[in-house]
Amino acid sequence: MGTPTGGRIRTAIAGVGNCASSLVQAISYCTAKGPDAVGVSFPELGGLRPEDIEIVAGFDVDGRKVGKPVGEAVLAAPNCTEVFWDRLSDQTAQVRRGPDLDGVSAFMRNQPPEISFVPSDAPALTRDEIVETLTAAETEVMIIFLPVGSQQAVEFYADCALAAGCSVVNGIPVFLASNPAWAKRFKEAGLPILGDDFKAQFGATVVHRTLAHLADMRGVKIDRTYQLNVGGNTDFMNMMDMDRLATKRESKTEAVQTAMDTRLAEGNIRIGPSDYVPWLQDRKVAYVRLEGQLLGGAKTSVEMRLEVEDSPNAAAMAITAIRCARIARQRGLAGPIEDASAFLFKHPPVQYDDPEAHDRLLAFAGHGPA
Repeated sequence: MGTPTGGRIRTAIAGVGNCASSLVQAISYCTAKGPDAVGVSFPELGGLRPEDIEIVAGFDVDGRKVGKPVGEAVLAAPNCTEVFWDRLSDQTAQVRRGPDLDGVSAFMRNQPPEISFVPSDAPALTRDEIVETLTAAETEVMIIFLPVGSQQAVEFYADCALAAGCSVVNGIPVFLASNPAWAKRFKEAGLPILGDDFKAQFGATVVHRTLAHLADMRGVKIDRTYQLNVGGNTDFMNMMDMDRLATKRESKTEAVQTAMDTRLAEGNIRIGPSDYVPWLQDRKVAYVRLEGQLLGGAKTSVEMRLEVEDSPNAAAMAITAIRCARIARQRGLAGPIEDASAFLFKHPPVQYDDPEAHDRLLAFAGHGPA
């Protein structure tokens, strides 16, 4: 596939869940509202706006979504995120039946259908059929929004993207961009990859990092910290299966550890999802605490509660990452895009402090000095 120099950014979605819903809504919302759209990170980036993204294909396993236009599928159960823009008749790309692999855990199969996945009876597309679908749609970017812990499924779709000549934006904590083996594959294929695991627009991790950085900057010795998260969407339910949680906990923990001058011992830091509360739906509530010492060892602590709608928080970063993938392709860049990934993801190939990461992203997009 050639390197695009203009036109819409033709994008496929693997996993048409809550984050995909917020992304699709955001594209139509920004198209309608233009400069009046509220809460957009980087309204213009390298000459690209959110409305320059076009969804051309979707892949999912749920029978309530497969075979539907993506604008209809993103509003189907078990999706439960806030609907901030319901005029989605412009979102006509079809959702096709992908393979289950490990995207549907045994734990999820045993939950009531209104809050879990209902696998479609349609035959799953093969690898070659997915590659053909991506190629026929002239797909430029694939964004991965599969459930946490879907190691096999994420790697399957990444392999399909490589075969179809697509860049990848990996929104979940299965490590691709930060995995040397996968980074090498994308580098050798001449394709950009951004990841891993979105750092939300204004979420628990970025706020936790900011508090830790502030303590270090003011000379406070941090002794211990936690971040406990609860929510009610399918991702939180899925993460009740502890076997699927390891990379998520690693991603969130490393994001905070790398923001501090001195790493904490494993027993003094605890970060990650802690419970599933169905009635919260897509709301996430985070409890963050830091304990430390002021001058002379005087004790101090800070505790905060943050509540957000989870999926729009990720979609804000997704509309930036997809545009960064286009910019990287235009410049002939391949492999992990470090200067863009550090600001957007919890587990990027290289970690930078958030202010430096912000400046690097802007410089990458041509908005300031490197």
